[in-house]
Amino acid sequence: MLARIDRGYRLVATGASFAAFGLSGLVFSVLLFPVFLLWRHRRSRRRMVTVIVHAFFRALTGMLQIIGVMKLTVEGIEGLRAGKPIVVVANHPTYLDVMVLLSLIPSACCVVKSAHWGNPCFWGIVRAAEYVSNADPVELVEAGSRQIEAGYSMIVFPEGTRSPSRDRLHRFSRGFAHIALKNGTPIVPVLIDCDPPVFTKRLRWYHVPTQPFHMRIVVLDALVPDRWVQADTPPALAARAVTHGIETHIKQRLFAYGFLKT
Repeated sequence: MLARIDRGYRLVATGASFAAFGLSGLVFSVLLFPVFLLWRHRRSRRRMVTVIVHAFFRALTGMLQIIGVMKLTVEGIEGLRAGKPIVVVANHPTYLDVMVLLSLIPSACCVVKSAHWGNPCFWGIVRAAEYVSNADPVELVEAGSRQIEAGYSMIVFPEGTRSPSRDRLHRFSRGFAHIALKNGTPIVPVLIDCDPPVFTKRLRWYHVPTQPFHMRIVVLDALVPDRWVQADTPPALAARAVTHGIETHIKQRLFAYGFLKT
């Protein structure tokens, strides 16, 4: 009986949290986004939007923990706050990965699905924050490089979508490698696990587990992309080598931490 009551409470709390998230995004898009467009100085406008998004997601992740829906453990967070731009490359088990990473990195931009540009809850946020669309691979690299030059870290999920299951990942795309190589930016691999699994490709928000889900974030040491390539390596081959190196590195560590199951 108590288990049913607890699960029912978390179902209602989860639904209310998602409703608040969607409503907040809608309000931002409809009311605040037009106001930000009137802001003359693009750099300060972007900075303000980034601060607001970071603060909002910190508050949301904190609220999810306070109401007993989620537990969050972060290991090596200092690697995300080195004070200089980095390319954060992570696996993507749940819908909440973007939210959690944006809550942990004060000055960050992320690559998001092109579909979000038409989503009524997200279109204003992704435009105001100048996030990067994954629609065009060439423009993705150029836009990502501009963000690095502007002082923002890039968050990339090279799988392109949420992982298919707990025992495997999608093949990594090369966009993050091109960005890192073009700007000489360190790559910081991040491991993400969610136990029990929630908000996956197969599980909807109302598939609430029998206990609060535990998100574990492990930030690994930064890696220099040049470690996998020679100075005269053609860009395409260099990006392929870096992508393979990072994908192998992340998979090995996911298995070592028990985040990927055999």
